[in-house]
Amino acid sequence: MADPIKVLLVDDHQVVRRGLRTFLEVQDDIEVVGEAADGAEGVALAEELKPDVVLMDVKMPVMDGVEALRRLRELDNPARVLIVTSFTEQRTVVPALRAGAAGYVYKDVDPDALAGAIRSVHAGHILLQPEVADALLSQERANSGQGRGSSLTEREREVLGLIADGRSNREIARALVLSEKTVKTHVSNILMKLDLADRTQAALWAVRHGVTG
Repeated sequence: MADPIKVLLVDDHQVVRRGLRTFLEVQDDIEVVGEAADGAEGVALAEELKPDVVLMDVKMPVMDGVEALRRLRELDNPARVLIVTSFTEQRTVVPALRAGAAGYVYKDVDPDALAGAIRSVHAGHILLQPEVADALLSQERANSGQGRGSSLTEREREVLGLIADGRSNREIARALVLSEKTVKTHVSNILMKLDLADRTQAALWAVRHGVTG
C-alpha cells in the first residue's frame, strides 16, 4: 500500500483547522502531519515536516498565504500548495496562483471534492477555475511573447501540451513512452526557455499560444 499523502493545514481560524483535520483523518490515504495559524509558522513547519500538500488560507496575520508561497518557492520546498479560501475575488486568488499555488478550492467545498483536490495536486495536476485562468492569461500577455516558443524542440512542445492538459509527469511519461526523469528534464528546459517559474505558468502559456496535447 502506498504511503499516505502528508498534509499540513495553514489557517488562522482554529475551527477551520479542526474541521479539516476531522474530515481528513478518516481518509485512508491522507495523513494530517501538522497545523499552523499563520503563514510564517506554516513555512517553518513545511520545512520541518516535509508535507506533500499544504492547505493554505490566503488572508492570515503575521504572513499571508501569498507571501508564504513566495517563501516556500525561495526555499525550493517541494510541497504542493492548495489554496483553501472563502474569498472568490480574482484579485485575491490570482496572486496566490502566480506565487506558485497548484490550485484553489473554497472553504464550503464538498468534503469528498476536497479530498479529491488533495489527491489531484499531489499527483501533479493543476486546479484552475476557468474565470481565474482567463484572468491569469490576460496578465501574462504582456510578457509571454510567441517568439520564445520557437526555441522549443518538438518533444518539448509535446510535453508542454500535456502539461496544459493537466497531466502529471508520470502521466506524460506514459503517454510519450519516456522515463519520468526524462520528462522532468524536458519540463525544466521548457521553464528555462520560456522564462517561466512553474507548471501553472507553463500551462497558461501553452493555452495562450495554442499548444495542446
